[in-house]
Amino acid sequence: MPSSINPLTSLATTSEQTVAANTAMIAKLTQIAGDFAVNLGIALLILAATVFAARWASSATRKALGRVRGFRHDPTVLSFAVQVVRVLVFLIGFIAVLQRLGVQTTSIIAVLGAASLAVGLALQGTLSNVAAGVMLLILRPYRVGDLVNIGGNIGKVQKLDLFFTQLSDANNVKIMCPNGKVFDDIILNLSGQTTRRIELKIGVGYGEDLTRTREVLVAAAASHDKVMEDPGPWAGVTNMLDSAMEVTLTAWVASPDYWQTKADVFQAAKEALDAADIEIPFPHQVAVPYGDDDLVMPVAAEGAVVRKGRADPDSAGFETVRDDTDQNEG
Repeated sequence: MPSSINPLTSLATTSEQTVAANTAMIAKLTQIAGDFAVNLGIALLILAATVFAARWASSATRKALGRVRGFRHDPTVLSFAVQVVRVLVFLIGFIAVLQRLGVQTTSIIAVLGAASLAVGLALQGTLSNVAAGVMLLILRPYRVGDLVNIGGNIGKVQKLDLFFTQLSDANNVKIMCPNGKVFDDIILNLSGQTTRRIELKIGVGYGEDLTRTREVLVAAAASHDKVMEDPGPWAGVTNMLDSAMEVTLTAWVASPDYWQTKADVFQAAKEALDAADIEIPFPHQVAVPYGDDDLVMPVAAEGAVVRKGRADPDSAGFETVRDDTDQNEG
């Protein structure tokens, strides 16, 4: 006959097992929390060390490249290389932090590798800027301090980094140009040469002595101390406009003196023509009747063939008439 089990004994045994399980669970959670706190503290230390390491590596890179003769006076390469080194140090530190927190970086790399196509499509603009920045650094169409025209934006290059080329225009406005668009666009390096040519187009009257006009303009440009003697200033008739003969004046100056010298020579040319009593004509218009008496239309010059409205104001046609002023005076 089986022996009966005491209910109190069974209850006590179950309670002891439950207490033991809870104690083990609490101990396990305490151990996990302790390990996580330790790993989190170490991760924070690694992150702080990464920040200091990035600063130190950037400074060391700048000093090392500064000792190289080819890079010593080229802030473009220095700033670009410093930024690349800083990004690499931060990337290594970030991976170390993830590993310390228990994240399987190999799994992350595998996932990124599997999703490389999607990531590449999503970041194609950013990646193209990085690739273009590297190509700009290799080809060197401009350097920091050069005056350039990129997509119609004229400014001095302040910095070239992984993603942008930073310009500063004459009004001290910061212009950020993505490297991808810079590389695909036409780049005009306005200070890429040591000298530049000033070109001014000036109109004079048809009745003026063109040889004398050219001599006056050349003398006005040559009188400026910033204008080069070799090659010297030149002036020549280049076009026949509606109400003037176009004379082009050119002069060579050093690139840093271009803008101010151009303004000075323009003013000197105007004053020299006025002093020589040489006319600078301006476009003028003549108002003639057009249909109704109160309605007039402008004509480019007197004596030209004009279109006059017909007597019928509802008619959209025109009849050709000629100004008879000269015939009446004759």
